[in-house]
Amino acid sequence: MFSWTGLLFVLCTLTPALCCDWLRHYGHVSNSSLTLVQLMGGQMTEEESPVSFPNKLYKHIQKAEVESQLVFIRDSLELILGLYRHDNLSSATWDTDKTEHFLLCIHRQIDGLNSCVSTNKQANYKLKKYYKRLEKSTLYRTGGSAASWELIRKETEVHLERLALLVAPIAATLHHQH
Repeated sequence: MFSWTGLLFVLCTLTPALCCDWLRHYGHVSNSSLTLVQLMGGQMTEEESPVSFPNKLYKHIQKAEVESQLVFIRDSLELILGLYRHDNLSSATWDTDKTEHFLLCIHRQIDGLNSCVSTNKQANYKLKKYYKRLEKSTLYRTGGSAASWELIRKETEVHLERLALLVAPIAATLHHQH
């Protein structure tokens, strides 16, 4: 006799990421972080980033297994958070409370994703390299100027939007399972 509970148990054993209850909350927390990054400063800059967006990495990870996608999302958020730990955030003219809430929201997403995937799996080398180039080309080159922080905020917004698109089908699969 076929058992849905048995099937769910097998799926959860083989792919624990698909059974991570925290992913049900990801959309809400992700929307909050996206809203906060938009509201913590003024109008987004129109200036182009000196580092091209890693579209190939996103396209490649879309075809990967769920756990790899979740590791990519978690590691992207960790690397984004790392950008904001730069020494000279003082030149950014952002709302302090909204900025703090934004950083806490990103941290909450990372913690939640850590409950879904192995913390031993590490970020893609090319992903780390992209964020290092972004940091060097903006914050280090200008000494952490207000304009460079605005570029970081703009790039953060784009990444948060793409990460939300990446997690949406995973969360939809979870929603249909229960």
